[in-house]
Parts: sequence; C-alpha cells; structure tokens
Amino acid sequence: MSRIGNKTVNLPAGVNVEISAEVVKVTGPKGSLEAPLFPGITVEQNDNELSVKRDSDVKQQRAYHGLVRSLLANCILGTSEGFTKNLELQGVGYRAQKKGSSLVMTLGFSHEINMDIPQDVTVDCPEPTKVTVSGIDKQRVGQIAAVIRSYRPPEPYKGKGVRYSDEVVRRKAGKAGKK
Repeated sequence: MSRIGNKTVNLPAGVNVEISAEVVKVTGPKGSLEAPLFPGITVEQNDNELSVKRDSDVKQQRAYHGLVRSLLANCILGTSEGFTKNLELQGVGYRAQKKGSSLVMTLGFSHEINMDIPQDVTVDCPEPTKVTVSGIDKQRVGQIAAVIRSYRPPEPYKGKGVRYSDEVVRRKAGKAGKK
C-alpha cells in the first residue's frame, strides 16, 4: 500500500495537464514541465484532480507509484507557484553579489568565486549576506543551492560558511586550553 501514491493531486486554476503514454506535460502560469511515466503506471484526470494508478504489486511498480505522484505534484506546484531556497553567508567579509549572469562570492579564500547562473533558475542577492535561488523545477533549484553551499559549507567550530536559512549548525567546543 502506497500512502503517497494513493493521494490525489489537486490542479489549481490555470494549470493544464496533457497525459501521453510516456510523459505528463504540465503547463501553468510560470512555465511548463514534464514528468516521466514508467511501465505499469497510469495517470487519470477527473475534473481538477489527478490520480496515479499501478497495474500490479510488483516491487518496482510500488516504488514508481509514489515517485510518479511526487514528481507530478512538484511539477504542478512549480508551474503554479514556483520554488525558492534561501541561503545565508556567515563570516567576517563573506558576501555575494550578482554581476550580469554570474554570482560573485567572497568566502574567505584568496580569490573570488565566480559562478555562472543557469538560464532555468533565478539567483538574487537582496542583501550582501543573503542569496535567493528560485525557479519552477524543484530539483534544479535545490541542485543550484547545494552547489552554492558546497563552496564553503558551514563549519562546526565558529559556524562560518554558507548555510540554508532554516539550517541548524551543531556547534562543537574548541580546545580546552592549558591547565
């Protein structure tokens, strides 16, 4: 029994869905996305709801059942509202700014880090220590945010680095000193 796969997905106003044999196309006010369909998985549309069904209880189909439903829900939410990830830069002199189509970050290295921003996501710097990544594809937004974080992940002793705004960094005690 798939608890996620059995849930129906509600379609908000302005979102259209085209179901074919291998792909489900979702078009909304922010853009269009595609979700793949796997063998044995079918999608049915009833009024403003999508339901995902599977042919049998084979282990692989049970796994795909919940996956397809989650991918469809992410496509619908992305094309109607979009996704955002907020990052914070913590440390003395750590800052970021957008220059043209690249993000320039100063993260305590001897050089600046220049990162080219892909076309399918939007990166903004409302403040020098805050970076916002937004777009319609949840996986792509998360991947770009993870790449930015990977340049200087938060360290546990002073807490310096790039972190998600809702991330909690566990702090460690330093050296005890001489006795």
